[in-house]
Amino acid sequence: MMKGIRGIIEDRIVTAMEAMGAPEKTSAIVVPASRPEFGDYQANGIMSVAKKLEKNPREFAQAVVDSVELNDIAESVDIAGPGFINIRLKLEWLNKFVNDASNDSRVGIQQVSNPSKVVIDYSHPNLAKEMHVGHLRSTVIGDTIARILEFCGHEVIRHNHVGDWGTQFGMLIAYMDRLSKSGSDSASELEDLEAFYQASRKLFDNDEGFAKTAREYVVKLQAGDDDVRSSWKRFVEVSLQHCDEVYSSLDVTLKREDVRAESAYNDDLPDIVEHLRKKGLLCESDGAQCVFLEEFKNREDEITPVIVQKTDGGYLYATTDLAAIRYRANTLEASRLLYIVDARQSLHLRQVFGVARAAGLVPDSCKLEHHPFGTMLGSDGKPFKTRTGGTIKLMELLREAEDRAFILIGEKNSDLTESERREISRAIGIGSVKYADLSLNRMTDYVFSWEKMLSLEGNTAPYLLYSYARINSIFRRAKISEDQLDQLDGRISLTDPSERALAVKIVQLNEVVHTVAKECFPNLLCTYIYELSEFFMKFYERCPVLKTDDETRISRLKLCKLTGKVLETSLRLLGIRPVRRM
Repeated sequence: MMKGIRGIIEDRIVTAMEAMGAPEKTSAIVVPASRPEFGDYQANGIMSVAKKLEKNPREFAQAVVDSVELNDIAESVDIAGPGFINIRLKLEWLNKFVNDASNDSRVGIQQVSNPSKVVIDYSHPNLAKEMHVGHLRSTVIGDTIARILEFCGHEVIRHNHVGDWGTQFGMLIAYMDRLSKSGSDSASELEDLEAFYQASRKLFDNDEGFAKTAREYVVKLQAGDDDVRSSWKRFVEVSLQHCDEVYSSLDVTLKREDVRAESAYNDDLPDIVEHLRKKGLLCESDGAQCVFLEEFKNREDEITPVIVQKTDGGYLYATTDLAAIRYRANTLEASRLLYIVDARQSLHLRQVFGVARAAGLVPDSCKLEHHPFGTMLGSDGKPFKTRTGGTIKLMELLREAEDRAFILIGEKNSDLTESERREISRAIGIGSVKYADLSLNRMTDYVFSWEKMLSLEGNTAPYLLYSYARINSIFRRAKISEDQLDQLDGRISLTDPSERALAVKIVQLNEVVHTVAKECFPNLLCTYIYELSEFFMKFYERCPVLKTDDETRISRLKLCKLTGKVLETSLRLLGIRPVRRM
C-alpha cells in the first residue's frame, strides 16, 4: 500500500519505538482521530508494546514523543490517557497539500511503485440462463475492485469465468433441435432466455426420452460434433449478447474479450488429473478420482474429498477451477488471483486453493484470495425473489431503478427537459442499485429496499450525487467555470476550523483507496465519501463562499472545486456516473 501521511506517521513512530527497545515489525497502530479535539491522527500501539517491554506505558509514550521526527508535518504531538499519542497536522502542510491536490488530476492519490499483475474473477454468470439479481453483487463489487486496483497502478486482467459447458447445455441444444423439427422459430424463443431454460428443464425432468437425447448431445458436444457445436455456439452467442446488454446498463468495465469460459479449459482437464496423479495426490473413492487433504476435516474428523473426476469419467467444477488457476498463475504470470464469489462457495474455493498449492500448480509467491459476499435479501429476510417466488431478472431490476429515479427527479426539478431527466435518472437509478450494495460490508447479507436506496438522505447514491450537483451549482451561481477559476491568482487558504476539517478529510483519500485495493472492501470508500460530503456541508453552512471578499471567495471556490474533484473521482472508482444537475 502506498504510504500517504498516515503511513509516514506510522513509520516514524515505529522508528522511535524501535529506538526505545521495541521489537522489529512493531505497529504504532496509527488511525484517523475519532474526535477532532484529539488531533488528526492517533497512535494506539504504545500500550501493548510497553507491556511487552515491561515499561510504564505513559513514560514509554513520552520517550517516543521526545524522539520522534514529526516537526515537518505536525504542529503538535501529545500524550493522552494511559499512553495514546495524538498528532495534529501543521496548517502549513495542509495548505500545501490541498493546493497541490487541486492541480493534480489524481487529487493526491499516489500510484504504487511496484505494481502487481492481478487477475480478478467476477460476475461469471451461467450462460444457460438469463442474468438475475444473484449476479449483481459479484459484478458490482468485482468491477469496483478492478477499477481501484487499476487506478492505483496495478495491471488488472478481468476474467469473466462464464458457465457454458455441461449437462444443461445438452438439454438446451436438445430443446433447440426439437423446436426446429416442429417448425417453431427458436430465434424468437431465445429472446426470453429464462423461459427457454425453464421449458427445456421441464422436459428434461419429465420426459425420459428427451433427457436421454440431451445426455447424448452432451457427449457429442464434448467430442466436438460440428452440428452440436454449431447449435451450442449459437446459444452461447445469444446469451453473451444479453450479458453485454446488462453490463452496458450497469456501467461496468467487463467486455467480451474478458470472457474466459469453462469450455476454454476443457482440453486441459485430463492433464490436470494426470498431474495430480503424478504428484501422488489422487485416490480412488467409489470409482471417482479424489484428493484428500488433512486440512479439510469435518466435525466428525473425516476428510472431505475434492472430487476431480466422476465415476463416468466426467469432470467437475473443481477440475475446471484448478485448470483456471494454473493458467492464471503460470501462463498469465499473475501474482494475485482474486475471486469475487458468493460466501456459500467458501469451502469449495478453500479446497481448490489447497489442492492447487499441494500440487504445485501455483508458485509460492502467487496469492490466492477469495473475497466472499453475502446474499441480497427481500423484506421477508429470504433471498430476493418476485412476489410469486420466481427469479428476478437483472435487466428488469435495472429498468425499474431508472423508472423510479425518473419519477424522483421530476418531483425535485421540474425545469429539466425530458431527455435531461432521462440521462440523470439513469445515473441515479443505476448508481443507487450499485451503491446500496457497495456501501455495506460485502461479508454481510442485506435487505433490498427501493425506499432506502433512492433516499436523498443518509449514505445513499442520491445524497452523494446531490452533494456533487450542489457543488457544481455554486459555480453556476458564481457565473464562473472551473477553468476560469484556475486562471485567477490566489490559493486555498484554510482559515476556518471547518475548512481545516474538510482538508484533513481530503488528505485521507489516498490511504482509503489503497486500503480498498489491498483488502477489497469497497464500503470503506463509500463511508469516506459520505463523511466527506458531511464535512463539506458543515463548511458550506459555516463559511460564505460567494458573499465575501475576493481573496476569500477565490480560496473557498477552489476548495469547493477540489472537494468536487474528490467526489467525482471516488464515484467513478465505484462505477457511479456523477451528474452536475439534479
